[in-house]
Amino acid sequence: MKRYIAKRLAMVVLLLFGMSFIVFASLYITPRDPAQMVAGAAATEAEIANVRASLGLDKPFLVQYGIYLKNLLTLDLGTSYATRQPIIDEIAVRLPITINLATAAILIAVLVGIPLGILTALKRDTWLDNLLTTTSLFAISIPNFWLGTMLMLIFAVKLKWLPTGGMTDFFWTPTGFRQAILPALALSTSTIASFMRIGRSAMLDVLQSDYIRTAKAKGIPQKKVVFVHALRNAMIPLLTQFGTSFGGLLGGAIITEQVFVINGLGTYLINAINTVNYPVVQSTVLVIATMFVLINLAVDLIYCLVDPRVKYE
Repeated sequence: MKRYIAKRLAMVVLLLFGMSFIVFASLYITPRDPAQMVAGAAATEAEIANVRASLGLDKPFLVQYGIYLKNLLTLDLGTSYATRQPIIDEIAVRLPITINLATAAILIAVLVGIPLGILTALKRDTWLDNLLTTTSLFAISIPNFWLGTMLMLIFAVKLKWLPTGGMTDFFWTPTGFRQAILPALALSTSTIASFMRIGRSAMLDVLQSDYIRTAKAKGIPQKKVVFVHALRNAMIPLLTQFGTSFGGLLGGAIITEQVFVINGLGTYLINAINTVNYPVVQSTVLVIATMFVLINLAVDLIYCLVDPRVKYE
């Protein structure tokens, strides 16, 4: 297993290296000039040139990228063009907000989606199974920004039960729960449907296994057969879905944060794109990519705890 972990960590490093190069190169070839944005609309060509030199944008591409990689090794993400503050400090303030939203969303997806998947598997080909399966197709298709707007209109504007936006506390606190419920629900709807569909498929495969039929023939109670014998063996695809979904929710939070005016990493990234703040864009994308890769690495390592039959080569 140690060898497997070492190989996966090496792959993580290569993935992040490739991601950093793609992001850096993509921003390098964009037509907009960040030096002009920093200098201001009224700046002269000489002033823009001075700003470009001070930011190191006058150097060749490979030199700029080399400096960027060297700084990354010391966790120096650079300085924001807009605020002239260290980017790592600004991300440290906003990242917990995005993680808070994504965690609330994944909990809703797990607590709702997996039970619904089990239920539809047990009620296969019944009206309930058909209803929930059809509903899941609609849930996957609904854009989270539209759903978020509708939820805000109904529960915040019309009924005035919940706040219209903002997030200042963690979701397990009373105030944080009220702030998180609408954006987390909007963000998690398609993920709920995905968990339900994958859970249904996995449970159907396991419930048709010989050992499940043997357990039923021995008179083991239905609940024990489903939740002890079947569910554990259906967890591998659900764990895979968890890793993919959590990483996807971190990225999907970008739009949801805009709808609900949440000052998280997504809002930080959108503002940086609009103002051509290249170091912020590079650093934010790299942080999100790193979290996505590490989450999936952790899921891979958890496989052996759920299913001892999994072997690491």
